[in-house]
Amino acid sequence: MLEVLDMAPPPQQQARHQQQGPAAKGRKQPLQSSVAQPKAEPAAVGPPEGGKRCGGGGRRRGGRGRAKAAEPRALPVPAPAPPPRTVIGPPVPSSKGLSFCRRPGFGTVGARCVVKANHFLAELPDKDLTQYDVKITPEVSSRAVNRAIMAELVRLFRASDLGMRLPAYDGRKNLYTAGTLPFDAREFVVRLTDEDNGTGIPPREREYRVAIKFAARADLHHLRQFIAGRQADAPQEALQVLDIVLRELANQRYVSIGRSFYSPDIRKPQRLGDGLQSWCGFYQSIRPTQMGLSLNIDMSSTAFIEPLPVMEFVAQILGKDVISRPLSDANRIKIKKALRGVKVEVTHRGNVGNQKKANYLPMEACKIVEGQRYTKRLNEKQITSLLKVTCQRPREQEMDILQTVHQNGYEQDPYAKEFGINISEKLTSVEARVLPAPWLKYHDTGKEKECLPQVGQWNMVNKKVINGCKVSHWACINFSRSVPEATARGFCQELAQMCQISGMEFNSEPVIPIYSARPDQVVKALKHVYNIALNKLKGKELELLLAILPDNNGPLYGDIKRICETDLGLISQCCLTKHVFKISKQYLANVSLKINVKMGGRNTVLLDAISWRIPLVSDIPTIIFGADVTHPETGEDSSPSIAAVVASQDWPEVTKYAGLVCAQAHRQELIQDLYKTWHDPQRGTVTGGMIRELLISFRKATGQKPLRIIFYRDGVSEGQFYQVLLYELDAIRKACASLEPNYQPPVTFVVVQKRHHTRLFANNHKDRSSMDKSGNILPGTVVDSKICHPTEFDFYLCSHAGIQGTSRPAHYHVLWDENNFTADEMQTLTNNLCYTYARCTRSVSVVPPAYYAHLAAFRARFYMEPEMSENQTSKSSNGTNGASVKPLPAVKEKVKRVMFYC
Repeated sequence: MLEVLDMAPPPQQQARHQQQGPAAKGRKQPLQSSVAQPKAEPAAVGPPEGGKRCGGGGRRRGGRGRAKAAEPRALPVPAPAPPPRTVIGPPVPSSKGLSFCRRPGFGTVGARCVVKANHFLAELPDKDLTQYDVKITPEVSSRAVNRAIMAELVRLFRASDLGMRLPAYDGRKNLYTAGTLPFDAREFVVRLTDEDNGTGIPPREREYRVAIKFAARADLHHLRQFIAGRQADAPQEALQVLDIVLRELANQRYVSIGRSFYSPDIRKPQRLGDGLQSWCGFYQSIRPTQMGLSLNIDMSSTAFIEPLPVMEFVAQILGKDVISRPLSDANRIKIKKALRGVKVEVTHRGNVGNQKKANYLPMEACKIVEGQRYTKRLNEKQITSLLKVTCQRPREQEMDILQTVHQNGYEQDPYAKEFGINISEKLTSVEARVLPAPWLKYHDTGKEKECLPQVGQWNMVNKKVINGCKVSHWACINFSRSVPEATARGFCQELAQMCQISGMEFNSEPVIPIYSARPDQVVKALKHVYNIALNKLKGKELELLLAILPDNNGPLYGDIKRICETDLGLISQCCLTKHVFKISKQYLANVSLKINVKMGGRNTVLLDAISWRIPLVSDIPTIIFGADVTHPETGEDSSPSIAAVVASQDWPEVTKYAGLVCAQAHRQELIQDLYKTWHDPQRGTVTGGMIRELLISFRKATGQKPLRIIFYRDGVSEGQFYQVLLYELDAIRKACASLEPNYQPPVTFVVVQKRHHTRLFANNHKDRSSMDKSGNILPGTVVDSKICHPTEFDFYLCSHAGIQGTSRPAHYHVLWDENNFTADEMQTLTNNLCYTYARCTRSVSVVPPAYYAHLAAFRARFYMEPEMSENQTSKSSNGTNGASVKPLPAVKEKVKRVMFYC
């Protein structure tokens, strides 16, 4: 079910900062909010005019700041040519119906510096590459077996039939050679002996017929043209060939999982508990960049099942000796679930049976086969252990990457030599810039009215939130048996005092005395406290619930959020026992910031925002969206995906974000409910969807209709860029057109990526001025050259200070831009927004609207988990194979109006 946060305008716009700009003073612009609309046909998304920058339909501004609000254009947009930009030659037009945005130039703002990137220059071969089709009979599903068959074929026939070629094989149906084979088509017979499976049954010999047939020549000319910026589309076939060639040797040495390789020999495996261990490995991918082809190498770790005797594995799972005492039925079920699908080998000698009958062996005679990746969900203890293993300081990670490149020995790799590929062993030095931190505005009654963050952080000392909320009626439930009532009361008093110090009107006393309850009585306790409080308040509303939780609280947290937000209509704030016993001012300050925004306040705003100085935001009413889709974990094949969209509800501050959530088909990445229509018997065709509802709520909250849209989209892989842009940009346009004829505000669509493998290191680890305390690059470091896309508008931004481990910069890729952002404008806006995250006094690693969308999607999963936890397999109708998806329970009206997900 679509959840709408319809944020009503505050009285006399009281939540807005007192200073108003000229664009806000005019009369309200009409934005129709009726749901039944005349049939409107917005133009479909089409390609830009040839030779023009994609999405460049907006008129370039004559100045900054208080520009007159321009009327939005109707689609289709015949884009006028933008002012001259620094671009790389006229590209060959894209073969797709939609072209991604071209780079408008390079940024210049900030202090220049040099950083190192884990990209290694790869020289393109001069040789012709040839592709052959492979057919193996009988057909084999295992890539490993296919590779073994091909390796045997090459061993037997390389000199006699293959012209001494050393081919690269993808493990399926494609074979690649440097040059051509002496034939166009030929069939070979290969005999392969099964590996000893440990059962005592003699391995048998199998015969395979392998047909190899010429398919095509892989032309590297187009790849060179693409890298040089003279071709719009990346030649994926040529990149795939080079990727397969460079992975061939690693496939023979290591366990391959996706684009990563793992081995217990790279680093000693570390125990994670409950029969699991971590294996170290590396990620490898070939990428086209501005400097040419680049090999991206990064360290990686994942969980494997420890190759233990089965009895020892079971003992770890159950946490007790299983030899001397019989197993209970519950333990049998637990063991059966843990061992399902796990390969074992026998540890005694001799024939144990035959292959025609089922063979049963005692656990004592079995051992788990090495090299099996664990694909189920890790528990909290295992996650903590894995994070400790993977957490490396930047200098250590840089050295490990360089050592991995050296150990892989690309200069001696026979396949790389065969195909003429040379890989540098040096990290790439890249010119970067450190963007300045923005000034933040706090309330005028505090000692410090303005603040300039230092190295990505600041604190609330001598500051008051710019718009403090009012909390008159609150209650507290203590679910932790170890917290005495007096301790809980003291904690609540300290928290209330901190909220007051921070600038909120917060009543020092709860409506009723603190109520103690058992975690398994959560529904009863919440409803009891809620009803008792309402009776005492006599018609007034209970505004806030504080909940003290055990440190290990299982489903309790999710249950509280679900009941409060979808049943009682109540804002809640949960606090763990460890923080109640050990009260820190920093913790209380952070909790008070969360409470303030949940209750409708603002913590801080950009000084430039209230001074009307943000380019392409302050000049006309601008709405900023964030969107994300979270998918169920591996193994949860029937759970739906959750989509979330948030949008700013204040302007020019762009600090408050309303959020909507919905369930959709399992693993569906496109957000289905951005725009939708349905038939109502009374009203006829009805239009709705997330974008439409958030545009309406922006109008109600600000008195303005958005005349510009900036859309940050999280969670999209490169292979999904085109599909997501085509579908979601069209949905945005249709949603706008459904509200008002010819209402088409210009759109900028930016994909945010965190799950990439580019790492940036300080050029000199001895120069402390070039790093933060953790040894990472400084917050605000931006890179838009050399390792970035040859022609498209993208950049890497490390907007946060590191705490532990190696910081991962966010990658921003502007796919569509009708607002004509310059590189500096987009990079500065994105970096500055990272300082407005509501939950802490630190700049964050991802732009807040995308971060908030992720939080909202994560929260929504609690709304459905109780229904799905009892029997996962019975819920296949909840999103598998396009079946109907059960809607999420509706969030109550009171909760919708605020940032409840923080």
